[in-house]
Amino acid sequence: MRNFLNTSEHSTDYLAHVLQAKDDQWREHLLEEHLREVADLAAKFAAHFGGEQWANAAGIWHDLGKYRKVFQSYIKKASGYDPEAHIEQGLGRVDHSTAGAIYACQQLKGAGQFLAYLIAGHHAGLPDWDKAEAGGAALSHRLKKGRDKGYLEETLTAFIPPDILKPDSTKSPLSKPLGGEDGLHLWLRILFSCLTDADFLDTERFMAPEKAISRQAEWSMSGLKKQFDTFIAKKISGSTRTDVNIVRENVLNDCRQSALEMPGIFTLTVPTGGGKTLSGMAFALEHAVKHGKTRIIVAIPYTSIIEQTAEQYREIFGDAVLEHHSNLDPDDIEKETARSRLAAENWDAPIIVTTNVQLLESLFAARTSRCRKLHNIVNSVILLDEAQLLPPDFLQPILDVLRLLTEHYGVSLVLSTATQPALGSQKDSFGTTRLRGLDAKREIITDVDALFERMRRTEVIRPLDLSIRRDWASLAKELEAYPCVLVIVNSRRDAYELFSLMPPGTVHLSALMCGEHRSAVITEIKKRLKAGIAVRVVSTQLVEAGVDLDFPVVYRALAGLDSIAQAAGRCNREGNLERDGKLVKGKVVVFVPPRSPAKGLLLYGEQATRSVWHGQESDLLSHRLYERYFNQYFSQENPDKHQIMPLLTQASRYGMVQFRSAAQRFSLIPDSGVSVLVPFGKEGFKLMDQLRYMGPERWLMRKLQRLTVNIYENDFKALRKLGAIEELQPDIWGVCVTNAYDQQLGLLTADVLNKSQPDSCVF
Repeated sequence: MRNFLNTSEHSTDYLAHVLQAKDDQWREHLLEEHLREVADLAAKFAAHFGGEQWANAAGIWHDLGKYRKVFQSYIKKASGYDPEAHIEQGLGRVDHSTAGAIYACQQLKGAGQFLAYLIAGHHAGLPDWDKAEAGGAALSHRLKKGRDKGYLEETLTAFIPPDILKPDSTKSPLSKPLGGEDGLHLWLRILFSCLTDADFLDTERFMAPEKAISRQAEWSMSGLKKQFDTFIAKKISGSTRTDVNIVRENVLNDCRQSALEMPGIFTLTVPTGGGKTLSGMAFALEHAVKHGKTRIIVAIPYTSIIEQTAEQYREIFGDAVLEHHSNLDPDDIEKETARSRLAAENWDAPIIVTTNVQLLESLFAARTSRCRKLHNIVNSVILLDEAQLLPPDFLQPILDVLRLLTEHYGVSLVLSTATQPALGSQKDSFGTTRLRGLDAKREIITDVDALFERMRRTEVIRPLDLSIRRDWASLAKELEAYPCVLVIVNSRRDAYELFSLMPPGTVHLSALMCGEHRSAVITEIKKRLKAGIAVRVVSTQLVEAGVDLDFPVVYRALAGLDSIAQAAGRCNREGNLERDGKLVKGKVVVFVPPRSPAKGLLLYGEQATRSVWHGQESDLLSHRLYERYFNQYFSQENPDKHQIMPLLTQASRYGMVQFRSAAQRFSLIPDSGVSVLVPFGKEGFKLMDQLRYMGPERWLMRKLQRLTVNIYENDFKALRKLGAIEELQPDIWGVCVTNAYDQQLGLLTADVLNKSQPDSCVF
């Protein structure tokens, strides 16, 4: 890189990027330098799975099209340099990726077609090969168009160093794709990650060198393990030797012992309250140190509980923990900017706390910002918390990709839950394989039966007739008899309706509250419980995993057996409940709510529970019921209902993969909606203002994660129509009226907000 000199150009002064510095001088990033740096870095990333030749070739050719005269003229246009010129999408932008893709095909034939996906997609994302829906964005169409327009011929008129056109990495036979035809899509996606992260990082080194320096912190797994061991030793020495704490120590010891086994797939089956959060980390650290794993990824089902888990780990590991869940990066590639590209996460930390959705959707993603981090999953330990929550209609693609990771990419997988799902291979009544499962699993706990028996701390009471529904008013009246009670319902709407009928002082919890708000409320609930102050809480299922509440009485709306078991884990959690000086069991009451869930997973769960409870008078949460429950639950859906695997594997032997279409179909949350920033707390509006005027800086986006609420598309449109939210940055939305966010209920939907006149805009 060099400063701009207003002199005649040399023939080799081809530019990759330009930047206007604070002194108004233009700085140049030379193209040759950029290509070499990206190639070297991409190869370094891919060396972890033997793909360095491929990654080097992709890196050296990814911006070959920037040698085109039309691009160089554009970046040096008379009105001044364009710092966004390297972003392809948008009006008037120049295609600089297709030429390299064509060149790869020309040089390497069939192997070049694999590289063409990576090179052509390094801005727009991995393309489909030829799906009709992709139109002109399909790779086959782009290659034809580029050939017809002579993109490569124009590129090759430039002076390009011979070792860029013929790099050493292409002079010897290339390694075979990992996983064969069925694994090609994942192999290409991880190679794509190596390329895009290398491209982002080298661009960042030029555009924001201070940020590049800040990434250079290093951690060792052995050092993190020492910190953890010190923390645990102190925690054990300072805790009372109760039955529950002794059980937790036994679980911890089992985890440490099993971690010494060879890498692969493990199950960690522990009752709620048995210490999975810390014991699972003990396994991961011990296993990582023993087998040289580079990263630990903790995937949690709900965004709403990530904050507590991440905070617990940060208390031990400090800045070594990266919390990543919200998708505040633009979904629309037309709105992508240089800054938004650099702000995308690449998981460059040793301990990642994320959501199942973020992890799994990234493994099927096409967008660069979602794929960037994937190479950092290689050689990691993945703790998949609450594994029973994997969606039945996506089960086949999920299990296929998890198996590929463990077989070819050095990943060890831990399926952690109190209610272990039936994830082995299954055949139908004709003997045909219905599900390709995870069959080579090893249980971490020595004696699961004995563990569950020892951790029995509650009595579950169910209605004799599960067909009779309760109304909210009678339930609210019944709950008044309990000064300290937790009620868990199935939806935000149910929580709002019941809460509105409860006595003053009742606490509301739902995902309409941002993470910062939920954390504050949960902290207050814990304080009151610890101090023996009565508190009634109405919550959605967000408290059912990872939230360490301990109530004497819990009411749970009829749901899946696993959800009821999780709710029971918030009752008499520590086993210390006393009456008349004697230890007693907590009380878990299952009730049938006023309406059944809409058709879908909640309804399937409720139906499966009704089935396994038929004729079951006692031991309603026996872990022996779970296999029968999950077999029925999963059997209600086609495990590849959305036909994702055919898009990825059906024609892969011919190099034809439909990446974009598969990514669009792999959406784990139907109508997953829109993330909206909310002005909670003293910092809320200030941080939103900073986003408005500074743009999506990486440090700022991390802070803003805790101020997001995800709402359905129809709620988003209604709030926009009211003028309650506005666009702060491309595709990033925020609340802009003062009364749209309530301190008890969180973000108010339009029907609630319509009852009063919105205040004027605060921005």
